[in-house]
Amino acid sequence: MNTPLRRVGLAMMAMMLLLLGNATYVQVIKADDYRKDPLNRRVVLDQYSRERGQIIAAGGEPLATVEKTTDRLRYLRKYAGPAFAPVTGYFSTVYGASGLERTEDDLLNGSDDRLFARRVSALITGRDPKGGSLQLTIDAALQEVAYEKLQGVNGSVVAIRPQTGEILAMVGTPSYDPNRLASHDVEEQQAAWKELNVPGGDLPMLNRPVAGLYAPGSTFKLIVAAAALADGRTKESKVDGRPVITLPGTVTPLPNFNDSNCGDGVTATLQEALAKSCNTAFAVLANELGKDKLRKAAAKFGFDDDDLRIPLAVETSTLGPMPDEPSVFQTGIGQRDVLVTPLENAVVAATIANGGVRMRPHLVQKILAPDLQVISEDKGDEVADAMEADEARALRDMMIESEKNTFKGGQLSGVTIASKTGTAEHGEDVKSTKPHAWYVAFAPAEKPEIAIAVIVENGGDAGLAATGGRVAAPIGRAVIGAYLGSR
Repeated sequence: MNTPLRRVGLAMMAMMLLLLGNATYVQVIKADDYRKDPLNRRVVLDQYSRERGQIIAAGGEPLATVEKTTDRLRYLRKYAGPAFAPVTGYFSTVYGASGLERTEDDLLNGSDDRLFARRVSALITGRDPKGGSLQLTIDAALQEVAYEKLQGVNGSVVAIRPQTGEILAMVGTPSYDPNRLASHDVEEQQAAWKELNVPGGDLPMLNRPVAGLYAPGSTFKLIVAAAALADGRTKESKVDGRPVITLPGTVTPLPNFNDSNCGDGVTATLQEALAKSCNTAFAVLANELGKDKLRKAAAKFGFDDDDLRIPLAVETSTLGPMPDEPSVFQTGIGQRDVLVTPLENAVVAATIANGGVRMRPHLVQKILAPDLQVISEDKGDEVADAMEADEARALRDMMIESEKNTFKGGQLSGVTIASKTGTAEHGEDVKSTKPHAWYVAFAPAEKPEIAIAVIVENGGDAGLAATGGRVAAPIGRAVIGAYLGSR
């Protein structure tokens, strides 16, 4: 064989090997990724040929079901509405899936390995295959109350059962109706998508409870207080009580709210400082503890956990870099680079309520077979001992005093609440940007049944005058009252 023919033969052989390699990569290595890609319409259309599993609330209320149709897509997904959209997500022929519809797709469409025996049985008997179902931890009535109380504002409510980590409510506003995206009418889906994704709009499809990151403001003082208690301080320990301090190495003042004194104006107890939310006390205290102890305490409560799934992915709450001494002062009051999700702030409250033991937050209570028999059940897992029990009790007592100093709107009769408010500055020009309003709490304080975090973005209608106590606390108390009243 002459040289030119040899070269052509080698080139063709190389191309065949490349083609075989590419086919192997696509059909074997990447097959599962392509199959699960929400843009893969062949898979989506195949899934519509079988009955998709249900998503139901803790009490059995249907949140996502199907109904038979007469068109080429045999089943139409139906949802309970906007109140539950942050939980269920949507299932669309055009836009794929989100929420639990996406994270639990294998179970819901019936391809999960746990349903293998049932798939074989259906094949042998000639029955139509069905997907498995999810029973959630969500209290449907509480979810509706939280959604109602948030109407008219952008914000979020997350409620957790402290002893188990069960998420009782997870609401964000504004929200959207998943039914429009689940429609078999492509034009209706496209019109809905366009309305929901207006540039510069209110982001109704942002899953605020788990994907929204906000400055926590004074709610972060709970972490600083926990770090101080772990460092040997008590609720009677003396802290800075001055009405205003200057950040070290700068001329920037850091004042208390309305430049008010804390304690006697020179010193205050740690309990007084938390009850009155004294900025100077916690800024100086954070610097005394140092950034390493702050990070260690925060990590025990779930900060910087970039693997958290509930099973929805959760954005990572973080303290930021704290590159210098002034930044540590600002971190101590939940400003500068500190960012937190509403879920994480609810976990902080739940951990204190649970005697310092942090439970893994979760949305799915039971995995159900197509016949609704229980395949598995999640009863909750301990993740970390964030605080000693006596330290948690001390912090609870401080939070009870904080609640006493909080705006009285919506107070509950006969219920002791432990809480902390926050008014968080944000944006480039903080003095002209409306602050976020926070309220984190648990109740009854003596034997907690519910822990909650509420955020109202940009203070709602209160604008620049917004505070956590006036704006977020009444919402939080209403949700707590609704839950305790139903027990």
